[in-house]
Amino acid sequence: MHAYKGKILRVDLTSGTVKTEYLDPKVARQYIGCRGMGTYYLMKEVDPKVDPLSPENKLMFFTGPLTGTAAPSGSRYNVITKSPLTGAIAASNSGGYWGPELKFAGWDGIIFEGKAEKPVYLWMEDDHVELRSAEHLWGKTVFETTDAIRAETDPDARVACIGPAGEKLALLAAVVNDYNRAAGRSGVGAVMGSKNLKAVAVRGHGGVEVADLEGFRAFAERDRKLMKDDPVAGNGLPTYGTMVLVNILNELGGLPIHNWRDSGTWSKADQISGETLAEKYLVRNKGCWGCNIDCGRVTKVPEGPFKSFGEGPEYEAGWALGADCGVSDLAAVCKANFLCNELGLDPISVGSTIACAMEMYENGYITIKDTGIPLNFGNAHALVELTRMIGYREGFGDLCAEGSYRLASRFGHPELSMSVKKQEMPAYDPRAVQGIGLNYATSNRGGCHVRGYTISPEVLGVPEKLDPQSIDEKPQWVKTFQDLTAAVDSAGICLFTTFAFGAPQIADELRAATGFDYTVEELLKAGERIWNLERQFNLRAGLSKKDDTLPQRLLKEALRFGPMKGSVSRLDEMLPKYYELRGWDKEGRPTKEKLAELDLVEFA
Repeated sequence: MHAYKGKILRVDLTSGTVKTEYLDPKVARQYIGCRGMGTYYLMKEVDPKVDPLSPENKLMFFTGPLTGTAAPSGSRYNVITKSPLTGAIAASNSGGYWGPELKFAGWDGIIFEGKAEKPVYLWMEDDHVELRSAEHLWGKTVFETTDAIRAETDPDARVACIGPAGEKLALLAAVVNDYNRAAGRSGVGAVMGSKNLKAVAVRGHGGVEVADLEGFRAFAERDRKLMKDDPVAGNGLPTYGTMVLVNILNELGGLPIHNWRDSGTWSKADQISGETLAEKYLVRNKGCWGCNIDCGRVTKVPEGPFKSFGEGPEYEAGWALGADCGVSDLAAVCKANFLCNELGLDPISVGSTIACAMEMYENGYITIKDTGIPLNFGNAHALVELTRMIGYREGFGDLCAEGSYRLASRFGHPELSMSVKKQEMPAYDPRAVQGIGLNYATSNRGGCHVRGYTISPEVLGVPEKLDPQSIDEKPQWVKTFQDLTAAVDSAGICLFTTFAFGAPQIADELRAATGFDYTVEELLKAGERIWNLERQFNLRAGLSKKDDTLPQRLLKEALRFGPMKGSVSRLDEMLPKYYELRGWDKEGRPTKEKLAELDLVEFA
């Protein structure tokens, strides 16, 4: 097989054994790789009703055919499992260098099953694979673990691991690779911790062969030039990182503030913007493997109570730890973000859960007897301290580690959880941007912007400018973006490439790399197949139409500030059309005809 290595490693943690399995070319073509491949294996092998933290759940790491190639931003891998946060399917995407290294070692993916009796880590050097004790690493941070494993194995090894949050089964725990890149969402780190699996370390000395080397090089060169010339991928993101979006969303009137209570515009937004980050704390840009965008930020707070050094924050993390909590101290936002990387936490869900706690505190639903620290909006010291407490599940942090939905429900106010399917929504208010609300509500992994990033046309004007308040065309745009994104995620490239190019260019790259005769139509159909298979998993897990919704605050409480003042989400007007376009019945279930069209009859 070209672009694929053709091998999957199966690790039985209960017995401590490993075996090699071989990739079916038909499955590879239909599901591409990464997210699609993992979804296929999860649906084949795991009961969707399984307890996510039980040994019966499986944890899968998959790369894509373009991972580790010369394709622009071909750095991605996915962690696929059943989410303990949502009860739905989880496919968490990460960049950095770990994914390419797995390909260089000769593997397309790893399937972990069972549970180790004691903490272990997996060491892979090309075909040499072994489980090693990780008892001496248990309790260590991501940074400490990565350093220790590289010292024990190879200084150039790439390490994906969990921190204390994953060990303690925090539902907000991430899998972190290369110190600061994370498969961050849906609690995949907790599943890893439940298996007593501390880390996966890889060193590879091979490469990735493509079917048509000259053709592939030409397509890759063409697409890198498109990215370089693009105003977003080639200018905005390299200059200010994703935090450039703070002022853009604030000016639009779509910035969520104070747990989405006071959304719209915020007078302090610029204090936590990408422009301010670049001016005050940026050390240098940093890119993932094979990337010419370099949107990552290496940052340093040189002095003061939040003195620290690390990477980030990205926009969604900076928003969650900043505007959502009413914190305008950028140094504190950076420090909290660094803690999330160090302890192995999803900063979107962490910040949003803290914001939920802050609103409950200000409303008197919880008191300092519950929290141990004052939790008023804007309290920078509380933000940093509670982030640490969540990572170690200390005190009130133990309750917050379950996420905002469980926290708010515990105190009788689930309506204050700004989540979909129990996963916290990112940094775009659907009352101001209608399409993103439909995407949040229908996302197969809960509140998520990168399952169908309609912010691109609705706010940034890419590939064309849409009125953010219009709804007529949004169901079709959402469906198209969701299908395309499923294909992009599965190919092993970064979603940010799609600011500069789309399905035709990706189909070209895949065709030249794999030798499969991909067309644009087949690529989008593969994405649609993956989306519908994820939907089938969730339906079997017990989710239904009732879960395709938004918090009542967004449906009933109008925006009170900014240019979009007076707007609510019009989700209920868009959802029936979306179901119709998807080929689903009125209850949001794929019809037999749709499943047959997508070659999913075995999963009907």
